[in-house]
Amino acid sequence: MKDVLIIGSGGAGLSAALSAKASGASVLVVGKAYPTNSQTSMAQGGMNAALANVEEDHISTHITDTIKAAHGLCDEDMVRKMCADAPDTIAWLEHIGVPFSRLTSEANKRYEDNNVLQDNDTLSSELNTKNPQQSSIHTIAQRQMGGASAKRACYAQDYTGLKILHTLYDTCLKENINFLEEYYLLNLVTLDGVAKGATFLDIRTGEIKQIHAKSVIIATGGYASLYHGYTTNAYGSTGDGIAAVLRAGGAVSDMEFIQFHPTALKHSSILISESARGEGGYLINSDNKRFVDELKPRDEVARAIFEQLQKGKEVFLDLRHLGEKTLMELLPQEVALCKLHEHIDPAIELIPIKPVAHYSMGGIEVDTALEVKGIKGCFAVGECSNAKVHGANRLGGNSLLEITAFGKFVGENAYKYAIYASNKKIEERQLQQDKKEIEAIYTKENLINFYEKRLDLGKLFYEKVGILRDNAQLTQAMEEVIAMQVMQKKIGIADKSQKNNTNLIEYLEFSNALLLAPTIISAALARNESRGAHYKIGFESQDDEKFKQHIVLQWKD
Repeated sequence: MKDVLIIGSGGAGLSAALSAKASGASVLVVGKAYPTNSQTSMAQGGMNAALANVEEDHISTHITDTIKAAHGLCDEDMVRKMCADAPDTIAWLEHIGVPFSRLTSEANKRYEDNNVLQDNDTLSSELNTKNPQQSSIHTIAQRQMGGASAKRACYAQDYTGLKILHTLYDTCLKENINFLEEYYLLNLVTLDGVAKGATFLDIRTGEIKQIHAKSVIIATGGYASLYHGYTTNAYGSTGDGIAAVLRAGGAVSDMEFIQFHPTALKHSSILISESARGEGGYLINSDNKRFVDELKPRDEVARAIFEQLQKGKEVFLDLRHLGEKTLMELLPQEVALCKLHEHIDPAIELIPIKPVAHYSMGGIEVDTALEVKGIKGCFAVGECSNAKVHGANRLGGNSLLEITAFGKFVGENAYKYAIYASNKKIEERQLQQDKKEIEAIYTKENLINFYEKRLDLGKLFYEKVGILRDNAQLTQAMEEVIAMQVMQKKIGIADKSQKNNTNLIEYLEFSNALLLAPTIISAALARNESRGAHYKIGFESQDDEKFKQHIVLQWKD
């Protein structure tokens, strides 16, 4: 029996694995895909840390910017912890080999001459003397991101998440951390409200297996793929871990807050990083007019673009003035994506864009140790977890910071719990139940094509649970979701094979999406105000008196 079972092998899970292993734990990481295929690789723009390498910055300012973007709906102590841990986290990532982009020799000389690195609230001034790992982080390049008051995002060209992810995975392999890939999470195994492990479908063999552990960390990512066809996320971001926690008796919170990224490619919904605007890109409409400050918080920019589209105008990202040399030096991935998916060259042509669902701020309700409320010994980290640092609108550059800083934090906490946890295995009741449920899916008639319903659900959410909301449309959306849930009795799978059955996996993902959909709509209906990413027609102002609180939802027996 392992001390720590980590479910999810993206940046949050890998950071937790390294931290738990360094603390002395035996660790097993289980994921439904391979680690290098996780959503972390899509985080392109950068990772926030108040290093003050380019211009004056302070940890206190990073905290203030984060709270402002969250519209006050956050735990300020957790925000302080995340922001204060940022310089050490960057130093740790650099130490294990993340190839951050560097300041030019001229900029580095300016840093040395002017001693740009400020006291950073008495923390950053001691970076180089307290921790040898931090001796060279003052040479890391930083760029502006929306909602930030300084150039704070440390980056590796526009492949930041990808390079962090690969480095974390390489380090896990060096540390001989054990992995099980292509294992699909079915349910948590609990006894009297205590986590004892989880059940999985081995995708390659079709077998249902139960894994016991002294503690469990959920790091399975978010649920923005409910907006199927209108999201930057991979198809598999359907909130599998969140759904499992709900079934096991845990709670969710802030599910109504889904961030729409302003700049996705018009025809494919492929993300064009905020770094493109951070490096000086413009947003213009089909009248060739700029209509918004490109570096406002994402919710404001997304709404401004959406309003232009509603007026019948097209919207474009303009990078032409940056020049081909700068684009290839700083934004090579964006250039490649534009050429591949839109067949345009951004050095000489406008990029047609639209806002689409990108990030889920809400998720599993956790305490300040990131332990799931209602399930002892179960922890959650990353996009699946609501650590209450993003609130109503995540600040660009804070997602990579959260998964690494809090990934390290939760790994330590899970091992501390495991030290005193029982290693006695429990009955395989959940295993037997899951075997019966999977067998039942194979025997169901396939009268309705759920792939069509998945598209319908995505369109429904984009149109009625999207950037602009109203109670009438939200109510209609709830009725349609309930109809889909009833219809699910007639939905089966066409592929009856046992091994490598992607049809079965996608059916299970769709089931989880249908389970979570009402929680998003219910929370959106309950919040009769506009705050951050939740903007409601008829309730356009922010109402702190009634709604400066988290909407928590939990299943009742």
